[in-house]
Amino acid sequence: MKVITFGEIMLRLAPHGYYRFTQANDFEASFGGGEANVAVSLANFGLDVAFVTKLPAHDVGQCAINDLRKYGVDTSMITRGGDRVGIYYLEKGASQRASQVIYDRAHSAIAEAIPEDFNWSKIFEGVDWFHFTGIDQLVSSRHTK
Repeated sequence: MKVITFGEIMLRLAPHGYYRFTQANDFEASFGGGEANVAVSLANFGLDVAFVTKLPAHDVGQCAINDLRKYGVDTSMITRGGDRVGIYYLEKGASQRASQVIYDRAHSAIAEAIPEDFNWSKIFEGVDWFHFTGIDQLVSSRHTK
């Protein structure tokens, strides 16, 4: 079974342990996003899965691609361009305190992507399942003006 997931992978910055944002002196960096997480999970189950997005051609964009590759996700259809990777900040909850997330996605590469940035014929070639979520349409700058 061949699966394609499409969405935004973001840089996740989180204070160490259970520190609050206001207590943190530094942040742990990792990558995540709903559709990217689905791709990694399916790859871990042995499925043939590719993640499609648009990422900047700089080193932070490459780090996101490398992170997906280490789990066996096909990244060959990721488009490169744009200036920034979306970021989200995660403050892990503790005891009675809920987790908190702050998103910084404005003007990310995928938010400014247009349909012509992707080779849809190639992306869907031989695909059995396509996974995306509604947030992708909402992040697009074309829909938020």
